[in-house]
Amino acid sequence: MDIDEFRATLQGVEPPANLGMALHALWWDRQGDWERAHECVQANESDPASVWVHAYLHRKEGDLSNAAYWYRRAGQPVATGKLDAEWESITESLLAG
Repeated sequence: MDIDEFRATLQGVEPPANLGMALHALWWDRQGDWERAHECVQANESDPASVWVHAYLHRKEGDLSNAAYWYRRAGQPVATGKLDAEWESITESLLAG
């Protein structure tokens, strides 16, 4: 699946079942359901992809110190660009495997 196909799934009511929880979180985030997105990643703290999305979600929430913690855990630099660009970058990276 590529990013355009992923975006097309946003017309549905649930994320595709064959995607991992980190991508489910990004799907719910794009639907405007931060809490549900956070639940997806919080339940998978041993998964590096979920840890990275967890960082993004806390940055989006405005909790920058907590976000920095999760970026460190994910081994990713702290993002400073636009949130939409970060969402797209993470989504593309995770879809590419």
